[in-house]
Amino acid sequence: MSTSAESSGLKVCPACGVKIAPGGITGDRVLFSAGPPGTRATLWTRVCQYAKRPGCINKDQGQSSGEPSDSRLES
Repeated sequence: MSTSAESSGLKVCPACGVKIAPGGITGDRVLFSAGPPGTRATLWTRVCQYAKRPGCINKDQGQSSGEPSDSRLES
């Protein structure tokens, strides 16, 4: 039995519940529970590097898309 998220290609991280939509050439699009969509790099910057929970599906530090990290958090 597949859910609507699985049938649309969305991946849901079991560690944090964020949804990741495949983006093809433009890179994956991360759908947060609040705020605007972002990239896997943004997800890593905001959540993954701190959470470090088993089951995380964004273990590559979100840099596979070549996107810069969230510059608002860098000092």
